[in-house]
Amino acid sequence: MNNIREFSWSVVFAWVVLFTIGIVAIYSATQGPVSQFLPEYIQDNFYKQLIFVSLSVFMLAAVQLISPRNFIQLSYAFYAICLVLMVITLYFGTEVNGAKSWLRFGPFNLQTSELMKIATILATANYLTSRRDISAENVRYAVISVIIILIPTILVFMQNDLGTALIFLTLIPVMLFWSGLPYGVSLFIISPAIIAYLSVIEWYYGVIAAVILTAAIFFIQRRVWLSITSLITGLLTTSGVQLALTQLLQPHQIARIAAFTNPAYDPTGAGWNVIQAKTAIGSGGLTGKGFLEGTQTQLKFLPEQWTDFIFCVIGEEFGFVGAAIVIITFLFLFIRLLNMAGSHKHPFAQLVTVSVASVFFVHFFINVGSASALLPVIGLPLPFVSYGGSAFITNTLMLAICLNMDFYKRDFSIYR
Repeated sequence: MNNIREFSWSVVFAWVVLFTIGIVAIYSATQGPVSQFLPEYIQDNFYKQLIFVSLSVFMLAAVQLISPRNFIQLSYAFYAICLVLMVITLYFGTEVNGAKSWLRFGPFNLQTSELMKIATILATANYLTSRRDISAENVRYAVISVIIILIPTILVFMQNDLGTALIFLTLIPVMLFWSGLPYGVSLFIISPAIIAYLSVIEWYYGVIAAVILTAAIFFIQRRVWLSITSLITGLLTTSGVQLALTQLLQPHQIARIAAFTNPAYDPTGAGWNVIQAKTAIGSGGLTGKGFLEGTQTQLKFLPEQWTDFIFCVIGEEFGFVGAAIVIITFLFLFIRLLNMAGSHKHPFAQLVTVSVASVFFVHFFINVGSASALLPVIGLPLPFVSYGGSAFITNTLMLAICLNMDFYKRDFSIYR
């Protein structure tokens, strides 16, 4: 019988801190003086978030009563069900902000791609750890694992939700690396993302990055064919980015990317978000302007300030101190999850926990990076802080699964 004192209460504490900060920020972004500029359905977001948080508290507790065996045994069935929901959403879903990602159930909307994150992590982890001799170094197993992840990724792309699709793609190097993929091959997998990012700024940055990464891959792996492939892939990535910027992307997409490198390019259009976000965070100073006192927030200069740009609300009204508390709490959560993964003897629990940590980290990195103009505005919420029922409940379920497997880790060896 496990001792309740062995439960990871510190992780729960971090969760509570984050959603408490989120509730306060959502209140400011929807119920303060800014409410006069907002439609009633936006003002209701605060009360909806309270409901989502209340439901999640009970869900987190309920998950702890489940045997870890169920996460393994039901993973493929859950994956198949979520895929069906994704296809149904593609044809019969509700479109919000250009993305057809929601299924309506009466007064509620379910973002099916959020549930798909859990299903994909569980199914891929089950496959990669189902036999002792499975390793990502085996090309066959690596390819099948990538296919398991790519199928929902393609469906998310078809729903026109680029941000969420990126989350699925980041699972590929994380899960394969943790399953035994060599360092050099892992670097090769993530190198196109690094090169593409730098190519957006200047094309020759991408070329330089391709050469440096190729040299690093050769030094680590000592495989000539892999190094040549890496260089060719890097140069093709740089060329592809330039082709997309000049020929393939729509004008508003090009404008958004141009605004990232130079917000003054279109200060009243695509650059508006970046300028207002930087202004809000910068004006907060050390301790902020005070609760409900942020001018950028309360005068509705910030776009989507209850979701994508909620970090700016925190930075403006609570300053560097408030923003630092959010960042430190997230870093603490990431470290605790990685420590939990390292303490597991069961590979399934390790892989699931690391994958969940990576999903949270990518969301955090992109959201804060977009809010501070370090990354293009992609449109990903800040876990546990931003408004959103599907995202909050799904993220809490992922955290609850990690807590469950950690609590039962002494008994987990019998679930192989």
